[in-house]
Amino acid sequence: MLIQNGVVHTMEGLVIENGFVAARDGKITAVGPMSALPVGADGPVIDAAGGHIVPGFVDAHCHLGMFGNGLGFEADDGNESTDPCTPHLRAIDAVNPLDRYFQEAREGGVTTVLTGPGSANPIAGQFAALKTDGRWVDEMILRAPVSMKFALGENPKSVYNERKETPVTRMATAAIIRENLSKALEYMDKQSKAENDPDMDMPDFDAKLEALVGVLRGELPVHCHAHRADDIATAVRICREFGLRLVVVHGTEGHLISELLARENIPVITGPCLTDRCKPELMNQTIENPALLSRAGVKVAICTDHPETPIQYLPLCAAIAVRAGMDEEEALAAITINPAVIAGLEKRVGSLAVGKDADVVVTSRHPLDWKSRVEAVFIGGKQVK
Repeated sequence: MLIQNGVVHTMEGLVIENGFVAARDGKITAVGPMSALPVGADGPVIDAAGGHIVPGFVDAHCHLGMFGNGLGFEADDGNESTDPCTPHLRAIDAVNPLDRYFQEAREGGVTTVLTGPGSANPIAGQFAALKTDGRWVDEMILRAPVSMKFALGENPKSVYNERKETPVTRMATAAIIRENLSKALEYMDKQSKAENDPDMDMPDFDAKLEALVGVLRGELPVHCHAHRADDIATAVRICREFGLRLVVVHGTEGHLISELLARENIPVITGPCLTDRCKPELMNQTIENPALLSRAGVKVAICTDHPETPIQYLPLCAAIAVRAGMDEEEALAAITINPAVIAGLEKRVGSLAVGKDADVVVTSRHPLDWKSRVEAVFIGGKQVK
C-alpha cells in the first residue's frame, strides 16, 4: 500500500509538506517526502491529492461497545452498580464489536480506543485497548487489560445514595479503594510466604484481589475518574500511598492545579468537552482546560468519553481545544501519540513510523479543520473507509 501526495503529520516531530506513507503486511515500511518515493512500489496506490496523512486517531477513554446504540438497558453493560468494588470485571466480556458506533468510529478516523466500565463504582474494572475494526473482540485486542478504572466524586456517591448503601460520601469512596488495595497487599504477602514455605497454605483464590495484584505491582496503571480538584488530589494521595501509576481521567478542574499535576508528572485525559455542565462537579468546566494543562507541562490526551460525546467527533474535540488556545500540532498529538504513550501502546500506534501498525487516516484538509473530511481510513493496512 502506498499513500502519496499529502501533508504527512508523522507525530514524531516532523511534518512533511508533500510526502508519502508506504506499508506492507499491515506495518509501515517507509515514510518520507515524495522525492524519496520508493521506485516500483506494488500494491494499491492512494492519492491524497494535497490533503493530509495522519496516524489513526486514538481515544484514550471511552465506553465504546459497552453502551449499545439505541438499545437502552438491554445493551447497557458499562456499570455493575450492585457492588462498589468490581476490579475483576473485564471490558472484553461486555464489548459488542458489531455495534453501529464502531463503524462510525472508523468513519471518523478513530482506529484505536481504550474502552471499559464506567464510573459508578470506586473500583470499576479493567479497560481494554482495541482496534475499531472487527467482528470478534478477541481479534481486535491490542492489550487487555490496559488499565484499572477507579472513580471518585459525584458518580459513586449518586449511584449508591440512591441504593441507600455505602459509599455516599467522598470519604467512604476513598476508604473502599484503600481497604481493597490493603486486602490485596495482604493477599500478595500470603501468596509469597506460601510459595517460600511448604508448610504454609496458599490463600483461597479471590478474583477481586487477584485483579488488583497487577495494579499494586505497577504493571497496570490506574485510570481514575476525577473532575474536581479535591478529587484529583485524593487520587494522587491514594496512588502515592500504594505506589500506583496514576492517570487522571476527565480532570475537569485540572487547570486550577495544573502546575501541581506537572510537578507530579501525572498525565491527564481531558474531556468530554462537547457536553453541558450537567452536574455540580462540572461547574468549572472550560474548553481551555487542555491548553492550560499542556502549557503547564502536563502530558494531555483528549477523549470523547463516548457515548457522552459520540466517538466520531474526537477530532472535533481536539479542534475545539485549538480554538481555546491549544497549539494545533499539540492538539493533534492529544488524539494520536499522547494517548498511545499514556496507554503504553506507542510502539504500535499513535505515529507514522517504520515498524508501527499501518493505521492511517487521509483527510481533505488539516484534520482539525472543521471543514475537513475523512477521505480514507486504514487499520493494519486494510482500508476500512
